[in-house]
Amino acid sequence: MDYSNVLSRSVTSLQPSGIRKFFELLEQLPDAISLSIGEPDFQTPWHIRDAGVYSLEKGWTKYSANAGFLSLRKELSEYLKRRFDLGYDPAAEILVTVGGSEAIDLGIRALVNPGDEVIIVSPSFVCYEPLTIMAGGVPVRVVTKAENEFRLTGAELRAVLTPKTKLLILPYPCNPTGAVMRRIDLAEIEATLRGTDVMILSDEIYAELTYGTERHTSPANIPGLKERTIVVNGFSKCYSMTGWRLGYACAHKDIISQMTKLHQFAVMCAPTASQYAAIEALKEGDSDIARMRASYDKRRIRLRDGLHALGIDCFDAKGAFYLFPYIGKFGLTSDEFCERFLMEEGVAIISGTAFGAGGEGFARMCYAASEADISEALARLGRFTSRLAAEL
Repeated sequence: MDYSNVLSRSVTSLQPSGIRKFFELLEQLPDAISLSIGEPDFQTPWHIRDAGVYSLEKGWTKYSANAGFLSLRKELSEYLKRRFDLGYDPAAEILVTVGGSEAIDLGIRALVNPGDEVIIVSPSFVCYEPLTIMAGGVPVRVVTKAENEFRLTGAELRAVLTPKTKLLILPYPCNPTGAVMRRIDLAEIEATLRGTDVMILSDEIYAELTYGTERHTSPANIPGLKERTIVVNGFSKCYSMTGWRLGYACAHKDIISQMTKLHQFAVMCAPTASQYAAIEALKEGDSDIARMRASYDKRRIRLRDGLHALGIDCFDAKGAFYLFPYIGKFGLTSDEFCERFLMEEGVAIISGTAFGAGGEGFARMCYAASEADISEALARLGRFTSRLAAEL
């Protein structure tokens, strides 16, 4: 059988994630230092794990409601109000999903018709463009700039708005750049979108991981934006619960009802043990967040200062757990730089091009790693860049 004739053309046309190539190379070097994987290096806190285990021991293993346990949605509503001053009705405006990734997929599919344009910030996480294509949408990339700390400006947004624009995806705090959008930046986005029907999908999975005195601001905090915004978040990053696969979406009830319809046909409901664990996280996990965030911030500063000491330009990223240094001055493409660094020095970082065309000349370095590994990686980076400088 010729499978090229039976497989979906929209699927076969998609390119694999650019991150995967570096993971495959890393597997060949088991002793390498990895600053590549975007995953917390903490274990899920014990009290959260205990809650999940207890639910299994009690036999609480039946389906939940499609939208998730109402008790969980009530806790989410209280958490969002307490932490971010966001108000959502737990009965109608919150959907519990299988990770934040499913929430992104549902949000795009619930909004986008074939031919609709979806504005995607670049560099950004790898899933937005393929999911847009699978929904029949047309990706429109906006390359953000290091001189603007990779924030989306109103002028950049105005330049790509057309009558076909349906959705703007805002991935802040941003993977891979670590960029954040502040209230003043989002007010400029609101002014730009005023009078249009363009929706926003705000991927806020790193909302709890911001550094400095100013906390995360959601587009839904901005007057005039809440009604057009789907907020996506989850438990993976802030509670170190990546393998539990639990996320959620918040939006107007008319949007959530359609996302729930897609969700019920695709997966029925999110895993119930994960939901019970999440209830415990929301009730008792604020101190866990603070502890992990403080540790990340210390490592962020160590890596940032180490890069600057090596003469490598890197803006002072204030979100997530990534830095995005400029490595283009060494005469190699981003792919070449990262592959050689891994093979010659045994340190894995991710080429900026894995996150879109705007990533050329940059590399993503994840500081969710031990301080010892960060220090050793910087020492090896110093040796590597010294050799590259000698080659120029």
